Amino acid sequence: MEKELRAAVQAAAAKYFDEVYGTKKELSYIPASGKLLDKADLSNMIDATLDMWLTAGRFNDQFEKDFADFLGVKFALSTNSGSSANLLALSALTSYKLGDRRLKKGDEVISVAAGFPTTVNPIIQQGLIPVFVDCEIGTYNIDVKQIEAAVSPKTKAVFLAHTLGNMFDMDAIMDICKKHNLWLIEDSCDALGAEWDGKKAGTIGHIGTYSFYPAHHMTMGEGGAVVTNDPQLYRIILSFRDWGRDCWCKPGVDNTCKNRFNMQLGHLPFGYDHKYTYSHIGFNLKITDWQAAVGVSQLKKLPGYLQKRTENAAYLLNKLADLTDVLILPKVDSKVKPSWFGFLISVKPEAKFTKQQLVEYLETNGVGTRQLFAGNLLRQPLMVENDVTLRIGAGAVQNSRDLTEADYQKLPNTDFIMNNTFWVGVFPRLGEKELDKTSRLIHEFAARHK
Repeated sequence: MEKELRAAVQAAAAKYFDEVYGTKKELSYIPASGKLLDKADLSNMIDATLDMWLTAGRFNDQFEKDFADFLGVKFALSTNSGSSANLLALSALTSYKLGDRRLKKGDEVISVAAGFPTTVNPIIQQGLIPVFVDCEIGTYNIDVKQIEAAVSPKTKAVFLAHTLGNMFDMDAIMDICKKHNLWLIEDSCDALGAEWDGKKAGTIGHIGTYSFYPAHHMTMGEGGAVVTNDPQLYRIILSFRDWGRDCWCKPGVDNTCKNRFNMQLGHLPFGYDHKYTYSHIGFNLKITDWQAAVGVSQLKKLPGYLQKRTENAAYLLNKLADLTDVLILPKVDSKVKPSWFGFLISVKPEAKFTKQQLVEYLETNGVGTRQLFAGNLLRQPLMVENDVTLRIGAGAVQNSRDLTEADYQKLPNTDFIMNNTFWVGVFPRLGEKELDKTSRLIHEFAARHK
Protein backbone atom coordinates (compact mmCIF):
# COMPACT_ATOMS: atom_id res chain seq x y z
CA MET A 1 0.00 0.00 0.00
CA GLU A 2 2.81 2.44 0.86
CA LYS A 3 4.34 2.05 -2.60
CA GLU A 4 1.01 2.77 -4.29
CA LEU A 5 0.36 5.80 -2.08
CA ARG A 6 3.80 7.21 -2.85
CA ALA A 7 3.15 6.77 -6.56
CA ALA A 8 -0.18 8.57 -6.27
CA VAL A 9 1.40 11.51 -4.41
CA GLN A 10 4.18 11.71 -7.01
CA ALA A 11 1.69 11.67 -9.87
CA ALA A 12 -0.30 14.49 -8.27
CA ALA A 13 2.90 16.48 -7.74
CA ALA A 14 3.92 16.01 -11.38
CA LYS A 15 0.51 17.30 -12.48
CA TYR A 16 0.86 20.26 -10.14
CA PHE A 17 4.28 21.08 -11.57
CA ASP A 18 2.98 20.96 -15.13
CA GLU A 19 0.05 23.23 -14.31
CA VAL A 20 1.92 25.79 -12.17
CA TYR A 21 5.47 25.77 -13.51
CA GLY A 22 5.28 23.92 -16.82
CA THR A 23 4.98 26.94 -19.10
CA LYS A 24 8.19 28.84 -19.68
CA LYS A 25 7.45 32.51 -19.11
CA GLU A 26 9.12 35.33 -20.99
CA LEU A 27 11.62 37.22 -18.90
CA SER A 28 10.79 40.91 -18.58
CA TYR A 29 13.91 41.29 -16.44
CA ILE A 30 17.02 39.25 -17.27
CA PRO A 31 18.60 38.18 -14.00
CA ALA A 32 22.34 37.77 -13.63
CA SER A 33 21.84 34.31 -12.17
CA GLY A 34 19.11 31.87 -11.26
CA LYS A 35 18.04 28.30 -10.67
CA LEU A 36 16.45 25.66 -12.90
CA LEU A 37 14.12 23.19 -11.22
CA ASP A 38 12.00 20.49 -12.87
CA LYS A 39 9.67 17.62 -12.04
CA ALA A 40 12.53 15.33 -11.08
CA ASP A 41 13.66 17.79 -8.40
CA LEU A 42 10.12 18.09 -7.01
CA SER A 43 9.70 14.31 -7.11
CA ASN A 44 12.84 13.77 -5.06
CA MET A 45 11.84 16.44 -2.54
CA ILE A 46 8.48 14.76 -2.05
CA ASP A 47 10.09 11.33 -1.81
CA ALA A 48 12.35 12.65 0.95
CA THR A 49 9.37 14.25 2.70
CA LEU A 50 7.42 10.98 2.69
CA ASP A 51 10.39 9.27 4.37
CA MET A 52 9.80 11.54 7.41
CA TRP A 53 13.57 11.42 8.03
CA LEU A 54 14.36 14.95 9.12
CA THR A 55 18.16 15.01 8.93
CA ALA A 56 20.71 13.66 6.43
CA GLY A 57 19.72 10.18 5.30
CA ARG A 58 19.61 7.99 2.21
CA PHE A 59 19.57 10.88 -0.26
CA ASN A 60 22.56 12.47 1.41
CA ASP A 61 24.49 9.20 1.23
CA GLN A 62 23.65 8.99 -2.47
CA PHE A 63 24.58 12.60 -3.14
CA GLU A 64 27.97 12.40 -1.43
CA LYS A 65 28.81 9.27 -3.43
CA ASP A 66 27.57 10.71 -6.74
CA PHE A 67 29.32 14.04 -6.20
CA ALA A 68 32.64 12.37 -5.39
CA ASP A 69 32.26 10.22 -8.52
CA PHE A 70 31.49 13.26 -10.69
CA LEU A 71 34.62 15.04 -9.50
CA GLY A 72 36.82 11.96 -9.40
CA VAL A 73 37.76 12.36 -5.72
CA LYS A 74 37.80 9.88 -2.85
CA PHE A 75 35.75 11.82 -0.33
CA ALA A 76 32.88 14.32 -0.49
CA LEU A 77 31.01 15.75 2.49
CA SER A 78 27.82 17.77 2.16
CA THR A 79 27.25 20.87 4.27
CA ASN A 80 24.62 23.57 4.60
CA SER A 81 26.28 26.23 2.40
CA GLY A 82 29.38 27.09 0.39
CA SER A 83 30.34 29.54 3.13
CA SER A 84 30.17 26.70 5.66
CA ALA A 85 32.26 24.59 3.30
CA ASN A 86 34.96 27.27 3.40
CA LEU A 87 34.73 27.48 7.18
CA LEU A 88 35.09 23.70 7.49
CA ALA A 89 38.01 23.54 5.06
CA LEU A 90 40.04 26.21 6.85
CA SER A 91 39.07 24.99 10.33
CA ALA A 92 40.21 21.48 9.46
CA LEU A 93 43.73 22.75 8.88
CA THR A 94 43.88 23.96 12.50
CA SER A 95 43.43 20.42 13.85
CA TYR A 96 46.01 19.14 16.35
CA LYS A 97 45.85 15.84 14.47
CA LEU A 98 47.94 17.44 11.70
CA GLY A 99 50.91 17.84 14.04
CA ASP A 100 53.50 20.38 12.91
CA ARG A 101 51.49 21.20 9.79
CA ARG A 102 48.47 22.50 11.70
CA LEU A 103 47.63 26.18 11.35
CA LYS A 104 48.04 28.09 14.62
CA LYS A 105 46.89 31.55 15.63
CA GLY A 106 49.14 34.13 14.02
CA ASP A 107 50.01 31.98 11.01
CA GLU A 108 49.44 33.53 7.59
CA VAL A 109 47.17 32.51 4.72
CA ILE A 110 47.54 34.01 1.24
CA SER A 111 44.34 35.17 -0.47
CA VAL A 112 42.91 38.05 -2.51
CA ALA A 113 40.70 41.03 -1.67
CA ALA A 114 38.67 40.88 -4.90
CA GLY A 115 36.07 38.23 -4.23
CA PHE A 116 33.40 36.95 -1.86
CA PRO A 117 34.09 37.62 1.84
CA THR A 118 33.51 34.07 3.05
CA THR A 119 36.75 32.98 1.39
CA VAL A 120 38.60 35.33 3.74
CA ASN A 121 36.32 35.36 6.80
CA PRO A 122 37.34 31.90 8.09
CA ILE A 123 40.99 32.99 8.10
CA ILE A 124 40.10 35.86 10.42
CA GLN A 125 37.66 33.79 12.49
CA GLN A 126 40.37 31.23 13.25
CA GLY A 127 42.81 33.89 14.46
CA LEU A 128 45.01 33.66 11.36
CA ILE A 129 46.43 36.52 9.31
CA PRO A 130 45.15 37.02 5.75
CA VAL A 131 47.84 38.14 3.30
CA PHE A 132 46.35 39.96 0.31
CA VAL A 133 47.89 39.71 -3.16
CA ASP A 134 46.70 41.62 -6.22
CA CYS A 135 44.76 40.14 -9.16
CA GLU A 136 45.12 40.07 -12.93
CA ILE A 137 42.77 42.03 -15.16
CA GLY A 138 41.03 39.76 -17.63
CA THR A 139 41.13 36.52 -15.65
CA TYR A 140 40.44 38.37 -12.36
CA ASN A 141 42.38 35.66 -10.52
CA ILE A 142 45.43 36.09 -8.31
CA ASP A 143 48.59 37.43 -9.97
CA VAL A 144 50.82 34.41 -9.35
CA LYS A 145 53.96 36.46 -10.08
CA GLN A 146 53.37 38.36 -6.83
CA ILE A 147 52.89 35.37 -4.53
CA GLU A 148 56.54 34.52 -3.86
CA ALA A 149 57.21 38.01 -2.50
CA ALA A 150 54.22 37.68 -0.16
CA VAL A 151 55.40 34.40 1.40
CA SER A 152 56.99 34.74 4.84
CA PRO A 153 58.20 32.20 7.45
CA LYS A 154 54.68 32.40 8.97
CA THR A 155 52.88 31.59 5.71
CA LYS A 156 51.23 28.17 6.00
CA ALA A 157 48.42 28.07 3.42
CA VAL A 158 46.88 29.51 0.27
CA PHE A 159 43.10 29.95 0.16
CA LEU A 160 41.75 31.21 -3.18
CA ALA A 161 38.53 31.19 -5.19
CA HIS A 162 38.42 30.42 -8.90
CA THR A 163 36.84 33.65 -10.13
CA LEU A 164 33.37 33.14 -11.62
CA GLY A 165 34.32 29.74 -13.04
CA ASN A 166 37.64 30.80 -14.60
CA MET A 167 40.42 28.87 -12.84
CA PHE A 168 43.61 30.40 -11.49
CA ASP A 169 47.01 29.07 -12.63
CA MET A 170 47.06 25.70 -10.88
CA ASP A 171 50.53 24.73 -12.11
CA ALA A 172 52.15 27.87 -10.69
CA ILE A 173 50.16 27.74 -7.44
CA MET A 174 50.92 24.06 -6.84
CA ASP A 175 54.62 24.64 -7.49
CA ILE A 176 54.65 27.44 -4.91
CA CYS A 177 52.73 25.32 -2.39
CA LYS A 178 55.10 22.39 -2.80
CA LYS A 179 58.18 24.63 -2.60
CA HIS A 180 57.06 26.23 0.67
CA ASN A 181 55.08 23.26 2.08
CA LEU A 182 51.80 25.19 2.02
CA TRP A 183 48.25 23.88 2.20
CA LEU A 184 45.98 24.80 -0.73
CA ILE A 185 42.22 25.23 -0.42
CA GLU A 186 40.45 25.69 -3.75
CA ASP A 187 37.26 27.66 -3.25
CA SER A 188 35.32 26.30 -6.23
CA CYS A 189 31.93 27.64 -5.19
CA ASP A 190 31.71 29.61 -8.44
CA ALA A 191 33.58 27.05 -10.55
CA LEU A 192 31.85 23.68 -10.27
CA GLY A 193 32.81 21.63 -13.33
CA ALA A 194 35.66 23.88 -14.49
CA GLU A 195 38.86 22.07 -15.46
CA TRP A 196 42.58 22.76 -15.44
CA ASP A 197 44.43 20.48 -17.85
CA GLY A 198 41.62 17.92 -17.54
CA LYS A 199 41.36 18.00 -13.72
CA LYS A 200 38.28 19.49 -12.13
CA ALA A 201 38.35 22.59 -9.97
CA GLY A 202 38.57 21.71 -6.29
CA THR A 203 40.30 18.36 -6.84
CA ILE A 204 43.91 19.49 -7.37
CA GLY A 205 44.68 21.19 -4.05
CA HIS A 206 44.36 19.59 -0.62
CA ILE A 207 40.70 20.58 -0.12
CA GLY A 208 37.99 21.83 -2.48
CA THR A 209 34.76 23.64 -1.59
CA TYR A 210 31.48 24.13 -3.47
CA SER A 211 28.19 26.00 -3.15
CA PHE A 212 24.70 24.93 -4.19
CA TYR A 213 22.95 28.24 -3.54
CA PRO A 214 20.20 28.92 -6.15
CA ALA A 215 22.49 31.22 -8.15
CA HIS A 216 25.11 28.53 -8.67
CA HIS A 217 25.73 25.86 -11.29
CA MET A 218 23.33 23.45 -9.55
CA THR A 219 21.25 24.01 -6.47
CA MET A 220 19.94 22.52 -3.24
CA GLY A 221 18.48 25.89 -2.22
CA GLU A 222 21.01 26.23 0.57
CA GLY A 223 23.86 23.75 0.48
CA GLY A 224 27.51 23.09 -0.16
CA ALA A 225 30.21 20.43 -0.14
CA VAL A 226 33.83 19.85 0.87
CA VAL A 227 36.01 17.33 -0.98
CA THR A 228 39.45 15.85 -0.49
CA ASN A 229 41.55 12.84 -1.45
CA ASP A 230 43.24 12.74 1.97
CA PRO A 231 41.62 10.24 4.41
CA GLN A 232 42.94 12.11 7.45
CA LEU A 233 41.59 15.45 6.25
CA TYR A 234 38.26 13.77 5.48
CA ARG A 235 37.93 12.53 9.07
CA ILE A 236 38.91 15.94 10.44
CA ILE A 237 36.44 17.82 8.22
CA LEU A 238 33.71 15.34 9.21
CA SER A 239 34.50 15.97 12.86
CA PHE A 240 34.30 19.76 12.51
CA ARG A 241 31.04 19.46 10.55
CA ASP A 242 29.42 17.12 13.10
CA TRP A 243 29.78 18.98 16.42
CA GLY A 244 33.53 18.31 16.67
CA ARG A 245 32.94 14.72 17.73
CA ASP A 246 35.58 12.04 17.31
CA CYS A 247 33.01 9.45 16.21
CA TRP A 248 32.29 9.14 12.49
CA CYS A 249 29.04 7.15 12.67
CA LYS A 250 26.23 8.41 10.46
CA PRO A 251 23.02 9.66 12.12
CA GLY A 252 21.06 6.73 13.50
CA VAL A 253 24.08 4.39 13.33
CA ASP A 254 26.22 3.22 16.26
CA ASN A 255 29.60 1.53 16.72
CA THR A 256 30.94 1.86 13.16
CA CYS A 257 34.47 1.62 14.58
CA LYS A 258 33.59 -1.58 16.54
CA ASN A 259 35.47 0.02 19.42
CA ARG A 260 32.80 2.26 20.91
CA PHE A 261 33.48 1.40 24.57
CA ASN A 262 37.15 0.47 24.30
CA MET A 263 38.97 3.83 23.99
CA GLN A 264 40.61 6.30 26.28
CA LEU A 265 40.80 9.80 24.77
CA GLY A 266 41.69 13.10 26.41
CA HIS A 267 41.36 12.78 30.19
CA LEU A 268 38.09 10.85 29.96
CA PRO A 269 37.70 7.52 31.74
CA PHE A 270 38.53 4.41 29.73
CA GLY A 271 35.55 3.21 27.73
CA TYR A 272 33.69 6.51 27.70
CA ASP A 273 31.16 6.30 24.84
CA HIS A 274 33.02 7.23 21.64
CA LYS A 275 29.75 8.57 20.23
CA TYR A 276 30.00 11.38 22.80
CA THR A 277 33.72 12.07 22.61
CA TYR A 278 34.74 15.38 21.03
CA SER A 279 38.12 16.05 19.47
CA HIS A 280 37.58 19.52 17.94
CA ILE A 281 35.78 22.77 18.71
CA GLY A 282 33.32 22.09 15.93
CA PHE A 283 29.94 23.05 14.51
CA ASN A 284 26.74 21.46 13.31
CA LEU A 285 26.76 22.23 9.59
CA LYS A 286 24.95 19.21 8.12
CA ILE A 287 22.17 19.38 5.55
CA THR A 288 18.71 17.85 5.52
CA ASP A 289 17.70 14.99 3.26
CA TRP A 290 15.34 17.34 1.40
CA GLN A 291 18.34 19.37 0.25
CA ALA A 292 20.31 16.25 -0.63
CA ALA A 293 17.33 14.89 -2.59
CA VAL A 294 17.38 17.97 -4.81
CA GLY A 295 21.15 17.63 -5.14
CA VAL A 296 20.84 14.06 -6.38
CA SER A 297 18.50 15.05 -9.21
CA GLN A 298 20.31 18.32 -10.02
CA LEU A 299 23.65 16.55 -10.34
CA LYS A 300 22.28 14.38 -13.14
CA LYS A 301 21.53 17.53 -15.14
CA LEU A 302 24.76 19.35 -14.29
CA PRO A 303 26.67 18.43 -17.49
CA GLY A 304 23.87 19.95 -19.56
CA TYR A 305 23.82 23.06 -17.39
CA LEU A 306 27.58 23.47 -17.78
CA GLN A 307 27.38 23.09 -21.56
CA LYS A 308 24.67 25.74 -21.79
CA ARG A 309 26.71 28.18 -19.70
CA THR A 310 29.70 27.58 -21.97
CA GLU A 311 27.61 28.22 -25.07
CA ASN A 312 26.07 31.36 -23.61
CA ALA A 313 29.44 32.81 -22.61
CA ALA A 314 30.88 32.10 -26.07
CA TYR A 315 27.84 33.72 -27.70
CA LEU A 316 28.17 36.86 -25.59
CA LEU A 317 31.92 37.01 -26.13
CA ASN A 318 31.34 36.99 -29.89
CA LYS A 319 28.56 39.57 -29.70
CA LEU A 320 30.69 42.04 -27.72
CA ALA A 321 33.98 41.44 -29.55
CA ASP A 322 33.67 44.71 -31.47
CA LEU A 323 33.65 46.77 -28.24
CA THR A 324 37.17 45.96 -27.05
CA ASP A 325 38.14 49.60 -27.57
CA VAL A 326 36.07 50.45 -24.48
CA LEU A 327 35.54 47.09 -22.73
CA ILE A 328 37.81 44.36 -21.40
CA LEU A 329 36.28 40.93 -22.02
CA PRO A 330 37.14 37.70 -20.15
CA LYS A 331 40.50 36.01 -20.78
CA VAL A 332 41.13 32.29 -20.29
CA ASP A 333 44.38 30.36 -19.88
CA SER A 334 45.00 27.72 -22.56
CA LYS A 335 44.79 24.96 -19.92
CA VAL A 336 41.43 26.12 -18.55
CA LYS A 337 38.01 24.79 -19.48
CA PRO A 338 35.86 27.31 -17.60
CA SER A 339 32.42 26.69 -16.15
CA TRP A 340 31.11 30.24 -16.34
CA PHE A 341 29.16 31.46 -13.32
CA GLY A 342 28.82 34.90 -14.92
CA PHE A 343 30.29 36.98 -17.73
CA LEU A 344 32.78 39.58 -16.46
CA ILE A 345 33.15 42.92 -18.20
CA SER A 346 35.46 45.81 -17.34
CA VAL A 347 35.08 49.36 -18.61
CA LYS A 348 38.42 50.68 -19.81
CA PRO A 349 39.69 53.90 -18.20
CA GLU A 350 39.77 55.64 -21.57
CA ALA A 351 36.07 54.98 -22.22
CA LYS A 352 33.77 58.02 -22.23
CA PHE A 353 31.53 56.42 -19.62
CA THR A 354 31.92 54.67 -16.26
CA LYS A 355 30.99 51.23 -15.03
CA GLN A 356 28.41 52.82 -12.76
CA GLN A 357 26.72 54.55 -15.67
CA LEU A 358 26.64 51.40 -17.79
CA VAL A 359 25.35 49.26 -14.93
CA GLU A 360 22.57 51.72 -14.14
CA TYR A 361 21.56 51.81 -17.82
CA LEU A 362 21.38 48.01 -18.02
CA GLU A 363 19.41 47.69 -14.78
CA THR A 364 16.98 50.45 -15.82
CA ASN A 365 16.34 48.60 -19.08
CA GLY A 366 15.82 45.15 -17.61
CA VAL A 367 19.24 43.48 -17.59
CA GLY A 368 20.54 42.36 -14.22
CA THR A 369 24.13 43.03 -13.21
CA ARG A 370 26.38 42.07 -10.34
CA GLN A 371 29.62 43.39 -8.89
CA LEU A 372 32.61 41.11 -8.48
CA PHE A 373 31.29 40.69 -4.96
CA ALA A 374 33.27 42.74 -2.40
CA GLY A 375 35.27 44.67 -5.02
CA ASN A 376 38.15 45.53 -2.70
CA LEU A 377 37.43 43.75 0.57
CA LEU A 378 39.88 45.99 2.44
CA ARG A 379 37.60 48.98 1.81
CA GLN A 380 34.50 47.20 3.12
CA PRO A 381 32.97 48.11 6.53
CA LEU A 382 33.90 44.67 7.84
CA MET A 383 37.55 45.75 7.63
CA VAL A 384 37.18 49.47 8.32
CA GLU A 385 35.06 48.94 11.45
CA ASN A 386 36.84 45.90 12.93
CA ASP A 387 40.32 45.18 14.24
CA VAL A 388 41.61 42.72 11.64
CA THR A 389 45.29 41.86 11.57
CA LEU A 390 46.49 41.50 7.97
CA ARG A 391 49.30 41.97 5.50
CA ILE A 392 49.27 43.37 1.96
CA GLY A 393 51.72 41.65 -0.40
CA ALA A 394 55.26 41.74 0.97
CA GLY A 395 54.39 44.50 3.45
CA ALA A 396 54.41 44.49 7.22
CA VAL A 397 51.56 43.28 9.45
CA GLN A 398 48.91 45.98 9.90
CA ASN A 399 45.56 46.59 11.56
CA SER A 400 42.63 47.03 9.17
CA ARG A 401 41.42 50.14 11.03
CA ASP A 402 44.72 51.86 10.28
CA LEU A 403 44.77 51.30 6.52
CA THR A 404 45.21 54.42 4.43
CA GLU A 405 44.61 55.25 0.79
CA ALA A 406 48.26 54.46 0.12
CA ASP A 407 47.71 50.96 1.53
CA TYR A 408 44.67 50.34 -0.66
CA GLN A 409 46.63 51.41 -3.71
CA LYS A 410 49.14 48.61 -3.11
CA LEU A 411 46.48 46.48 -4.81
CA PRO A 412 45.86 48.62 -7.93
CA ASN A 413 44.13 45.92 -9.98
CA THR A 414 41.84 45.11 -7.07
CA ASP A 415 40.81 48.76 -6.95
CA PHE A 416 40.35 48.70 -10.73
CA ILE A 417 37.99 45.73 -10.36
CA MET A 418 36.03 47.60 -7.69
CA ASN A 419 35.67 50.67 -9.90
CA ASN A 420 35.48 49.24 -13.43
CA THR A 421 34.24 45.62 -13.36
CA PHE A 422 30.79 43.99 -13.28
CA TRP A 423 29.14 40.88 -14.68
CA VAL A 424 25.99 39.80 -16.47
CA GLY A 425 24.23 36.47 -16.65
CA VAL A 426 24.91 33.39 -18.77
CA PHE A 427 23.00 30.82 -16.69
CA PRO A 428 21.06 28.08 -18.53
CA ARG A 429 17.63 29.73 -18.38
CA LEU A 430 18.94 32.40 -20.77
CA GLY A 431 18.90 31.92 -24.52
CA GLU A 432 19.92 33.95 -27.56
CA LYS A 433 16.94 36.27 -27.15
CA GLU A 434 18.05 37.36 -23.68
CA LEU A 435 21.73 37.52 -24.60
CA ASP A 436 20.90 39.57 -27.70
CA LYS A 437 19.09 42.06 -25.48
CA THR A 438 22.10 42.30 -23.17
CA SER A 439 24.42 42.85 -26.13
CA ARG A 440 22.09 45.34 -27.81
CA LEU A 441 21.81 47.51 -24.70
CA ILE A 442 25.57 47.55 -24.15
CA HIS A 443 26.11 48.52 -27.79
CA GLU A 444 23.46 51.23 -27.59
CA PHE A 445 25.00 52.71 -24.48
CA ALA A 446 28.54 52.61 -25.88
CA ALA A 447 27.40 54.28 -29.11
CA ARG A 448 25.82 57.15 -27.17
CA HIS A 449 29.08 57.79 -25.35
CA LYS A 450 31.64 57.85 -28.13
